[in-house]
Amino acid sequence: MTNKTKRKLGIGAALLFFILGIIFWGGFNLAMEKTNSLEFCISCHEMQDNVYQEYKPTIHYSNRTGVRATCPDCHVPKEWIYKVLRKIKASNELYHHFIVKSVDTPEKFDAKRLELAKHVWKAMKETDSRECRNCHNFESMNPKFQRPRARNQHLNAFKTGQTCIDCHKGIAHKDVRKLLTDEELEELEAPTPAFVREVPEMYKAGLKEIEAIEAEKAAKEKAEREKARAAARARREAAPQATAGGMVADGFGVDWSNAPEREITLFYPGQTSIEWVLNGRDHGGARPFEKGGDRCVTCHDKETADMGKKMVTGEKAEETPIPGKRGSIPVKVQAAHDADNLYLRFEWEDTDHVPAPFVDGGKMDPDNPMKIAIMLATDEVEYTDRAGCWSTCHHDARKMPHAPDQATLAASEAAKAIDLKGGVTKYLKESRTKIEVKGRRGKKRGGWDKLKNPDEIAKLLNTGVFMDLMRYKSGTGERENGYILEQRHMSGGGEFLVNAHKEGGAWIVEMKRPLKTGKPGDIDIEPGKLYNFGFAIHDDYSNGRFHHVSLGYKLGLDNGEAEVNVVGK
Repeated sequence: MTNKTKRKLGIGAALLFFILGIIFWGGFNLAMEKTNSLEFCISCHEMQDNVYQEYKPTIHYSNRTGVRATCPDCHVPKEWIYKVLRKIKASNELYHHFIVKSVDTPEKFDAKRLELAKHVWKAMKETDSRECRNCHNFESMNPKFQRPRARNQHLNAFKTGQTCIDCHKGIAHKDVRKLLTDEELEELEAPTPAFVREVPEMYKAGLKEIEAIEAEKAAKEKAEREKARAAARARREAAPQATAGGMVADGFGVDWSNAPEREITLFYPGQTSIEWVLNGRDHGGARPFEKGGDRCVTCHDKETADMGKKMVTGEKAEETPIPGKRGSIPVKVQAAHDADNLYLRFEWEDTDHVPAPFVDGGKMDPDNPMKIAIMLATDEVEYTDRAGCWSTCHHDARKMPHAPDQATLAASEAAKAIDLKGGVTKYLKESRTKIEVKGRRGKKRGGWDKLKNPDEIAKLLNTGVFMDLMRYKSGTGERENGYILEQRHMSGGGEFLVNAHKEGGAWIVEMKRPLKTGKPGDIDIEPGKLYNFGFAIHDDYSNGRFHHVSLGYKLGLDNGEAEVNVVGK
């Protein structure tokens, strides 16, 4: 064979291999693309009949923008090498489809669902939610378009190293997160230090922009409320005033026009307890609350009305909803002081009567159309700096999910030390040797029967570990001043006065309480300090847990940092 012939054969062979390479590469890529489509993914009945049907109602399938995230967008990497590796791993799925047939019926699929989900969650956790970031990117997020809770949680994600899948499970398919054990949940959702990142400049700029927008909106809403209140006040002045409980309606000589006001929206809390707040299975903000010290108001101050609506209707955390009951009450709060006394003023619109279906006559407390309770505590009480009076609400209190029955209460050792005749009342965790938070292995949550000894409880009271409690009943005019520690004590505190009356359709309640009483269970209110403050309203003859409550706020004398600033008069 001549050299010329060899060269021709060599060129021909090279050209042939080149053409074959193109054909192979084109065919390979064509196969990659064909298997990287929604149509291919749902060609198996396991996918078509199960996860595809769950996916179709979600925002990833249909939304206002018309952008659809399909199976490969969420489950296949975009980078070529990782995509090939994912396709190789997918051969295992073919094995289970054609050979083992382990998920070929809905029943089999459901039996394997948690295992399959855990594989996906683990892979996404290890890659910093790489497939989520096919579309979503921290660096592109603008908090201007996010709810306050989302803004705060994304900031936490930047700073602590959390990733998308830590919070966003079950968004396209049936949510089986609740089937994880607490240990699995804690491990899977723990922050990853390697994922800590700087807060993007775009995000910082967006925060400033939305804060300015919200401030302007709040100012406009305040002006509108003032205008509406002025008109309502004029109407009320022409109407006869109804005093409550025989108390006169002339106030305590406070010029409230000079006192700043804070609108606080109380909401219906359902059966949410401090154990519920601390349990990541119930509450997505449990980790930043407990580990990061986030306050409830940080995420929820602007969405309390939405929260109340969900719970009052039974959509969330409520087993016995009252049809028609309002989910929230916007309350105008003002505070003032002189050298000796604290003055508080509350104003809110009353409501039409909505009968409770589980009570004869529909009125839980027929003697009192309204009750209002005020709670104060220092940071000596754990969680009050973040959750306010939620520190006293437990999963085993009366009418709560794990409330013990009367026979169990009567036979307990705790019944010898505290009053349990009406069920378990509010108490502080510091008064117990143990509180069950997670409810693992079928344990009841709470700690009603884990009472510390009397000497330990007396020491707590003497060192300020209690919650000061004042309550007023509009029908009977009864004023109670006590505290919460090992149980709820409704007496023993100093005297406080109340003027409560209705003007037109609104309740106006003014309270007067000494700054210092010297009584056990009363908080001494001093300049330069911040106190944890919350309040609750039982409207419409309600009782027990069927009330409306505030989040925890800060109260202080002439203190600009306080959310409820008590100004000198």
